[in-house]
Amino acid sequence: MNFPEDLLYTEDHEWVRVDGDAAFIGITDHAQSELGDIVYVDIEDELDEVEKGGTFGTIEAVKTVADMYAPASGSVAEINKMLEEDPEIINKDPYGDGWILKITLSDKSELDDLLDVQAYKELIGQ
Repeated sequence: MNFPEDLLYTEDHEWVRVDGDAAFIGITDHAQSELGDIVYVDIEDELDEVEKGGTFGTIEAVKTVADMYAPASGSVAEINKMLEEDPEIINKDPYGDGWILKITLSDKSELDDLLDVQAYKELIGQ
């Protein structure tokens, strides 16, 4: 299982890659493995803002549907359009092309509550 050290993680199995005031958000390798084959990613229509801890969509796998939670607050800069045609890219590359949302952070201090790679590994028993 892959655990990039340059990311921050949530207890809900989302990851965050920070680049200045921008943050890319996706689900972890562990999460995609637990979900199985991902068949659909549903991001709320006309999503302009996300609030830390709030849902911003769902991810559907063959066996289940799971909510996705924003790890930080901000304005939505981009939604990964590749997921509309190829949602299983999350299974193949969860930390690269499988990113889900890009936001412009409104309060970087919200990131202080997120887990580093070691804490995330402990959370999932690795």
